[in-house]
Amino acid sequence: MSENTLDSSVTRRSFLSSGARLGAVVLASPYVAKAQSPAGSGGTQALNVGLIGTGAQGEVLINAALKIPDIRFKAVCDIWEVNRTYGERLLKKFGHAARPFEDYQEMLASVPDLDAVIVASPDWLHATHTNAALNAGKHVYCEKLMANTVEGARSMVKTAQAKGKLLQIGHQRRSNPRYHHARDRLVRENKILGRITTINGQWNRAVSEDLGWQEKTAIPPATLAKYGYKDMHQFRNWRWFKKYSGGPISDLGAHQIDVFNWMLDTNPATVMAGGGADYYKNHEWFDNVMAIYEFPTPEGTVRAFYEVLTTTSAGGGYHEYFMGVEGALKMSENPKYTKLYREAQAPDWERYVTEGLLKRPSTGEEGAAVASRPWEKEIKPKFAMAAPRSSVVDVRETAALSAWDIPVTLDKAIHQPHLENFFSAIREGTPLSCSGEQGFASTVTVLKVNEAVTARKMLTFNPSDFVV
Repeated sequence: MSENTLDSSVTRRSFLSSGARLGAVVLASPYVAKAQSPAGSGGTQALNVGLIGTGAQGEVLINAALKIPDIRFKAVCDIWEVNRTYGERLLKKFGHAARPFEDYQEMLASVPDLDAVIVASPDWLHATHTNAALNAGKHVYCEKLMANTVEGARSMVKTAQAKGKLLQIGHQRRSNPRYHHARDRLVRENKILGRITTINGQWNRAVSEDLGWQEKTAIPPATLAKYGYKDMHQFRNWRWFKKYSGGPISDLGAHQIDVFNWMLDTNPATVMAGGGADYYKNHEWFDNVMAIYEFPTPEGTVRAFYEVLTTTSAGGGYHEYFMGVEGALKMSENPKYTKLYREAQAPDWERYVTEGLLKRPSTGEEGAAVASRPWEKEIKPKFAMAAPRSSVVDVRETAALSAWDIPVTLDKAIHQPHLENFFSAIREGTPLSCSGEQGFASTVTVLKVNEAVTARKMLTFNPSDFVV
């Protein structure tokens, strides 16, 4: 039900890309279940999987899941024959006999031996499809944003709890080993940044044409109406319409705003935002959005700025930038945007190199050391007042930054570790990287931005907002 996977060049030009702790009042997910499938060829439990939504994101998840042993796709579902046929043929190429369905209810009724369902349909259908799969006794991996409404997201968590089934939300950075290394070993365990005071994040895209379709492949109007779409244009470009999504802030911003919550291990207290439909005249959602959150932490308030621009790709790609008094961490799924910067006055980082937690970048590499020996270089302000002869220059304040690398790499597709975590949770009871409860907190955090843009004022979160 997503974008046409047959036109990959168009898909890449679209703005499609490839919660945090809930507080003391929220308990961790209390249920752990294991599949009862027969043993697979790899010595693990073979899991039968169905996929709802075989568009662009569905294709991404298929390709990632195909690299995981003992996963058997038994069914695919999409209302568009183009997507449905593509998914079926792709899986058949790799030996999976996946039955194609137009209707998700028919799929669930006709293939009862499914252990899990992957939901990659448009956001507005996530709650409907997830709840149906959970009620049918299946574990669910649901793409982000969890739902386009808070109530929809809440219903998903409640259904998973009632049925005792696993619900993983597709914030895949939470399973990325580089992100885990940065968060767990560097920021939390060793507090390498010192006190974090500020976060910046962004995901900017250039303008692009709306997604089209060949007339001969168009879904009949009666079928579109049956499944809730106004016309083929809105079906193909659903991310821009309020009925179907939360706009760019939920489609792109959800990835990184979720990381804000996760890295700080808390939820925001306030948000204010601005934005507008600055370019496109046939869309409903804002082209450009800028938001500022305030996160309460034991060390003090952290202010987090996020921008998603869909009129320019300038400004350094997509990343999250955590800034502390002793250093800064720039993180991205793209390794070339990832770097750590040490302030001159910070404690020595050499021991982290010895312990394998950091490494020095090679000379000439993008983002290489700003100053390999920062204490040897004095930065003199252009308009500095002359200092008395008796004063002593504080090299901690005049030295340059030094840049460092994270030694952990990801040699898999970026969604693969998150799917591996989901399947491991089914088979072995491994804790989910992003449970429904955690995904719910991020959904509340993200959707509040659109409210703030409309209200044109700062809005406040109550702790109870993040409680299912």
